[in-house]
Amino acid sequence: MKFLFGVLLGFALGVAAGLLMAPQTGEDMRAQLGEQGVMLRDRSTSLTGQLRERTAGLTDQIRNRATDALSQGREVYQRTKNDLAEQYSKARSAE
Repeated sequence: MKFLFGVLLGFALGVAAGLLMAPQTGEDMRAQLGEQGVMLRDRSTSLTGQLRERTAGLTDQIRNRATDALSQGREVYQRTKNDLAEQYSKARSAE
């Protein structure tokens, strides 16, 4: 019984101390949290837009590099094919 009384008394003192030492009222705290929520939403929207812009830029860079690499590969293939065809025809005419 003494233990239960001690727990209840400690709980009541803790609640009273919390209410006395609280920096703001509940209404003020809810208003502040609401404002911070709006600020976080706006910031996340802004960051999302920036991320999309960066992603679009990177996608264009990768696409351009891939196109350049493909065209260079085709050029090397064509040169090699022509060189081999020339060497083959020289070898056949030498026979």
